Amino acid sequence: MAKTIVVKQIGSPIRRPSKQRETLIGLGLNKMHKTRELEDTPAVRGMVAKISHMVEIIEEKG
Repeated sequence: MAKTIVVKQIGSPIRRPSKQRETLIGLGLNKMHKTRELEDTPAVRGMVAKISHMVEIIEEKG
């Protein structure tokens, strides 16, 4: 079974660069306090790091 992480959106993309909004959408997040369980890959980790001020990692499974 692949490792997964649970990511929660804690910040709004309002008044942020469009690239940051696109990164949120790429992670499957678009509303405040929404959570997603994503595969733990370097690509996903990089996206989370890019917008770390708007998301938090709640849990790491696997």
